[in-house]
Amino acid sequence: MAMTPRLEMRQGQALVMTPQLQQAIKLLQLSNVELQEFVEGELERNPLLEREESSTEAKRPEDGGDAQQLEFDSGMAPAEAALDVSVADIAPDLSANELAEAGAAPMQDWSKSSSGKSFDDMPGIEETLASDKTLAEHLDAQLTEAGLSPVERMIGGVLIDAVDDWGYMRADVLEIAHRIGASDADVLRVLQVMQGFEPTGVMARDIPECLTLQLKERGRFDPAMEALIANLDLLAKGHFERLMTLCGVDREDLSDMIAEVRALTPKPGAGFGGGAVQSVAPDVYVKQSPDGTWLVELNTDTMPRVLMNQRYYATVSKTAKREEDKQFLTECAANASWLVKSLDQRARTILKVAREIVRQQDGFFAHGVAHLRPLNLKTVAAAIEMHESTVSRVTSNKYLSCARGVFELKYFFTASINAADGGESHSAEAVRFQIKGLIDGETPVEILSDDRIVEILREKGIDIARRTVAKYRESLRIPSSVERKRKLAHGL
Repeated sequence: MAMTPRLEMRQGQALVMTPQLQQAIKLLQLSNVELQEFVEGELERNPLLEREESSTEAKRPEDGGDAQQLEFDSGMAPAEAALDVSVADIAPDLSANELAEAGAAPMQDWSKSSSGKSFDDMPGIEETLASDKTLAEHLDAQLTEAGLSPVERMIGGVLIDAVDDWGYMRADVLEIAHRIGASDADVLRVLQVMQGFEPTGVMARDIPECLTLQLKERGRFDPAMEALIANLDLLAKGHFERLMTLCGVDREDLSDMIAEVRALTPKPGAGFGGGAVQSVAPDVYVKQSPDGTWLVELNTDTMPRVLMNQRYYATVSKTAKREEDKQFLTECAANASWLVKSLDQRARTILKVAREIVRQQDGFFAHGVAHLRPLNLKTVAAAIEMHESTVSRVTSNKYLSCARGVFELKYFFTASINAADGGESHSAEAVRFQIKGLIDGETPVEILSDDRIVEILREKGIDIARRTVAKYRESLRIPSSVERKRKLAHGL
């Protein structure tokens, strides 16, 4: 049979992601900090966008109001105002009473006012505006005063660049020597000098070396302590009997040595500023109303407000002659309109999701972590008639503030653990909280094993496996029952 060409028409559906839709999805998952940066960029690129000014702002002179002239001469004597000099300057030999009779202002001892300090004792503007000194700046200042040669100071500067925020020198010394063309001995010698800088323990290459530097500074680095520092892994595992043998000390001496080690600082550089610390700004506030219901409101301070300047758009549209200018204005108008609508839709979506989370987890807000319920994205999405992916984007990098603290929205989505009696399931986070409470309530007489914790939880109606208890315990950084018994036996 011969093949003949023919024309057919078929109807189909396809999902097309427009650029604006892609941007809207991206906008939804941005944090408030990232959103601010995005809006700032749009304000710079789009001349039709402008910030929405608050109606409570005071009227500025440039907005049409008349500027008021300040009356500086209201409390000044006429003679002094005209001459711009004081009577005391004209007649320095007059006494205080004579100056008062002549119309001069009473003399005051400004050095005794307020805190009792003179102007010379007050901090300068440089001091008041200075930021926290970083660790690198602190080390560089000591390097300058260490009396080293120019070459050694250059090596020291390279070593400082390799120090992390905790004060550890993470780079390889031999690699640094090879990179800067210096000998290994010179680099090691400079490193040894800099390990004597403040804070004690800085410039160490690992934790044992950091602790060693601090112990040497205190004069407590004896052979027994050296053996303990060399076997920190045994200390972490609680093998105290073996440590007593290696260090050659009894139980009491070992307890004292461990107490000394725990008093040291494993992060000597933590007290220095490493840049500005930004606190988390919540996107949603949850408050309890007088009638017991929960009020959910957006944090308007984190929501950028922009408007499209319609008047400016109408003006420039009339003057645009070239086709390129008209096309540019059209694109700017479309982008501005889209951004305003997208920001409004983003705020509405966040509020909608947050309200449903509060409704689902009302027990948490009223009674605490133990009353968290199992919750997933599908449940919230079905309740608010949205797609799961939308809910996932909304809860990413978004925070909720309530009386119990600030929580990420994803915190309220927890796995489900079945009930032993076939009743309502339990939240994994709530079970984790109960496990921690049981271990915190232990006595030296009774240390709860994982099997015993399983029995207690099942008595409470929680069907949980032993491996799950162990997993939750390890996530809480709680050692096993054997290690806890060993520490209590040695008084640790």
